[in-house]
Amino acid sequence: MALPSFIFSTFLLLQLLFASLPSHRTLTSAVDGSWQILQKSIRISAMHMQLLRNDHVIMFDRTDFGPSNLSLPNGKCRNDPTDTALQVDCTAHSVEYDVFANKFQALTVQTDVWCSSGAIMPDGNLFQTGSFNDGERRVRVFSPCRTCDWNEIPNGLTTKRWYASNHILPDGRQIIIGGRGQFNYEFIPKNIVANKINLPFLSKTNDKGIENNLYPFIFLNVDGNLFIFANNRAILFDYVNNLVVKKYPMIPGGEPRSYPSTGSAVLLPLKNLKAAAIEAEVLVCGGAPKGSYLQSLKGTFMAALNTCARIKITDPNPEWIMETMPLARVMDDMILLPNGNVLLINGAVLSPVLYQPDNNIGSRFEVQNSTTIPRMYHSMVALLRDGRVLVGGSNPHAFYNFTGVVFPTELSLEAFSPVYLDAKFDNLRPTIIAPKSMSGIRYWKKYTIQVVINSDKVDESSVLVVMFAPAFNTHSFSMNQRLLVLGNEKVTAVGNSTYNVEATTPRSGNVAPSGFYLLFVVHKGIPSQGIWVRLH
Repeated sequence: MALPSFIFSTFLLLQLLFASLPSHRTLTSAVDGSWQILQKSIRISAMHMQLLRNDHVIMFDRTDFGPSNLSLPNGKCRNDPTDTALQVDCTAHSVEYDVFANKFQALTVQTDVWCSSGAIMPDGNLFQTGSFNDGERRVRVFSPCRTCDWNEIPNGLTTKRWYASNHILPDGRQIIIGGRGQFNYEFIPKNIVANKINLPFLSKTNDKGIENNLYPFIFLNVDGNLFIFANNRAILFDYVNNLVVKKYPMIPGGEPRSYPSTGSAVLLPLKNLKAAAIEAEVLVCGGAPKGSYLQSLKGTFMAALNTCARIKITDPNPEWIMETMPLARVMDDMILLPNGNVLLINGAVLSPVLYQPDNNIGSRFEVQNSTTIPRMYHSMVALLRDGRVLVGGSNPHAFYNFTGVVFPTELSLEAFSPVYLDAKFDNLRPTIIAPKSMSGIRYWKKYTIQVVINSDKVDESSVLVVMFAPAFNTHSFSMNQRLLVLGNEKVTAVGNSTYNVEATTPRSGNVAPSGFYLLFVVHKGIPSQGIWVRLH
């Protein structure tokens, strides 16, 4: 049976608090990166976050928090007799944040969006699904435009979805997998009558009374099948024929990594995209040890996990390789950076950690400079077009709570700037001058990207073209996050520090589903500002 939300919140908070106890290895010196407060308060607590193609970020929390600190415009109120906290609510629970203007405005959600999921469709619209109470079968749509607001589709889902995960598919649909009490999946838009299909793997990974299989980690493999991770193990799943193609071994030690014992996961950058067989690897980091919840009821609190597990999911005989983080984390986030590194951030730890996947084991982790704002349960993160990482949220309470607690509800937004944004690298930083942003590109075509690099010498081997799919982030998982390393086929100097960089786009929707991507040019590990492109 599902555990009450306040019990989960207490459990997770205690796990987070004990994630930083000195039982873990000594910190190395924080060396790189910088922090900036963008907004002292956006007046809601960011629990879900998605970057759109117009460089606006949609954020929302939940309607059953009670009133937020942001009024709806023009005296508007939401009348919802089924709401468990406030039936008439004249405050906002969603905002639209303009990244480059550093301004935000209120948006209106009609039903609860607590612990929901979502993904960007190929046309650039955000489809957001499920939640609690009156929102459990809703599909909500947000279109990027100057005057747009949320539109809701009642009964847009076949069954209720709460703590589910979404992924965009090569055919343009979304698959929605799992959720509390749901050991099945469905698709949107609906195109068949029987749209709820059983997935026994989810019931097998359900720990009775605790779950540990919510918000499963889902990644589209390069063969078109789905890698689905829940609890402490994974399968490769043919969703077209409802077949398990492969069962992966359990993570050594068998510790749970899925919600509520939440770690995070990422599909590492896809490279060598012109190869006949493209390799794909998944990295899973952090979480809470087995039995943590039951022990917490007895007053015993276990430290968070300090390990990562990495697996080559395309290998015929895959095995997990274990690594040790310099800082234990639970409820952490993992964000792909344009230069191919992974940023581990949030999770009750003030210091982010950089993971460099191409380094040798033992030299992959590097602790970064610390924030002063603890980001606990319900914290969010997103990579922005200029290479900064947007951070917000944190609310380990059942309602908004600003006084009398160790970690009050956090309403601020801040940005973490990785070291590649340091001014000392400006001479290495490419500036894209062609094509223009919002250009359309086709599969398996060669394109020329023109850049300016004010460096004395540009080595062809040090220039890469990459494409990044912005993610829907909530509960420590960035759904649909993907970094494609196109590399370069030729770099030609054309004068005045200007270079033409030739690169070929991915071959199919299995490698890169159609839609909007951020395209960067990276020189010696220093990325340009991105431009938006539409792949189709």
